[in-house]
Parts: sequence; C-alpha cells; structure tokens
Amino acid sequence: MTTDVKQMTDEEIHERIIELGFANNRQCFERFCQKLREELPPGTGVVLRGSVVTNQRWKDGQPFDAQGPGTSDLDVTLVGNQVMQCWDKTAFYIPLLHTKPLSDKDPACAQELNTLRQELQQLAGRPVNFQATNNLVLFARDVLFDQPYFTLIEAEENSDAQAT
Repeated sequence: MTTDVKQMTDEEIHERIIELGFANNRQCFERFCQKLREELPPGTGVVLRGSVVTNQRWKDGQPFDAQGPGTSDLDVTLVGNQVMQCWDKTAFYIPLLHTKPLSDKDPACAQELNTLRQELQQLAGRPVNFQATNNLVLFARDVLFDQPYFTLIEAEENSDAQAT
C-alpha cells in the first residue's frame, strides 16, 4: 500500500482509511462518522489528515501502525467557527483560525469535546486527536505544506442533520 495519495481516487482513499484506521471494519468506521455527526456542533465539517490518509508518518516516513496495531493515531480536523468556540481562548496557534490539538497530552484545551474524543478512541481502538481550523488554513496546509486530507463530513451536511 505505497500508492501516492495524490494519485488515488476518493474511493481508494476512503478504502485506505477503513483498512488502516479501522482494521477493515466498515461498521466501526460508519459508527465513528455517525457519532461525529450526532455530537459535534451544527455546521461542523470533519476531515482526516495524516498517516491514515497518506500511509506515511510525517515525522519519520514510517507507514501507518509501523509500531503495531493501534499505535498510530487518527488526526481529526474539525472545520467551522462554532466548533472552534469549544477551545479555550489560550489554546490557539492562530487566534480564531487554528487551534492546538485536543489529545491525551492536553485534554483540557477543549474540555467539552474531550468525552467525544475519548469515546471515539474506544470505538477505533487507537488514539484520536481533534484540532479545529477554518477552510483557508486547511487549504493552505494541503497546498503549501503538502498535507493532504480526506473529507468525512461536509460542513453543511452536519448542519442539515442537526436542523431536522
């Protein structure tokens, strides 16, 4: 599984994510996405970044789960202004645009989302980190810094689901 993510179709990336991040368990992946839809603020988009998308760790180039099953994390980026309000005012890299990660290392930076993050970790059987950003920063990371991502939930999709 060494295919360059930029040469893959969305369907191939989707299948890679299920294979790597969810041990080929499609139902687990669907429950993960459903939980995000149900529990995030309305209008929140959700994307996955990192080695579950690329199958290559940014830090050292090793493949996903190189240190054994469940050792690589899922980098979940939440997109939208409302979800960024869940972060402590001091937990931003770029004020109002890009947050610090909510993780086991800093569970207090967005306390109201930490229970959801922990439940998703249990479900996926691996660490899950949340970070919030806006579309401009997400686009810049992809294009300028070669950090591709895969959209799980469009921002409006979650908004519509909450409105009904």
